[in-house]
Amino acid sequence: MPQIYKIYMNESALILTHFQEKLPTIGQIVDIQEFDIKNLFQQVVENNLHNTYILQTDDPKAYFKKIKSTVKVIKAAGGLVKNENSDYLFIKRLGKWDLPKGKVEAGEKMREAAIREVEEECGIKIDSLEEKIASTYHVYSLRNETILKKTNWYKMKVHGTPDLIPQVEEDISEAKWVSSQELEPIRENTYPLIKEMIKELD
Repeated sequence: MPQIYKIYMNESALILTHFQEKLPTIGQIVDIQEFDIKNLFQQVVENNLHNTYILQTDDPKAYFKKIKSTVKVIKAAGGLVKNENSDYLFIKRLGKWDLPKGKVEAGEKMREAAIREVEEECGIKIDSLEEKIASTYHVYSLRNETILKKTNWYKMKVHGTPDLIPQVEEDISEAKWVSSQELEPIRENTYPLIKEMIKELD
């Protein structure tokens, strides 16, 4: 199994890969000797960059661990929820479409947090929790501190097509069911991480 790690930074992404792995067709090679994820993230934010950065190393797993040691790591969990009509649940937060998710509380399991956050953010009851889809990573800044958030995403299902109540105190202005034929407007106004999550939905 190839060791490739992808860290999202707003509209940009950093890919950690082994020297022997085939490189993406588009990307800017990063000098590992001078690399600092805080500095790179600052450049991305200040210049509103939409780039893919590639960092090659002989041990991507170890280097990823090194990156995590330089920032604060937060765990979160969320869901890709499907109703009985095979529509998907999306929320609009701060003007962009997103999937419901949130931080894992102390002593809480990832799967428990995923259900709780989806239910709280959308005002629904999850009827079944299925397999984990992916673990994703993204960087953001909070009170001048660089944060790396790891999010575990799970497939979920609900009976019927329940009404949705967006959690406005979490800056969610809208929650809606979206059919697979209506996904294009979502893709046009969301984050690269979410685009990756929903690229194969049908």
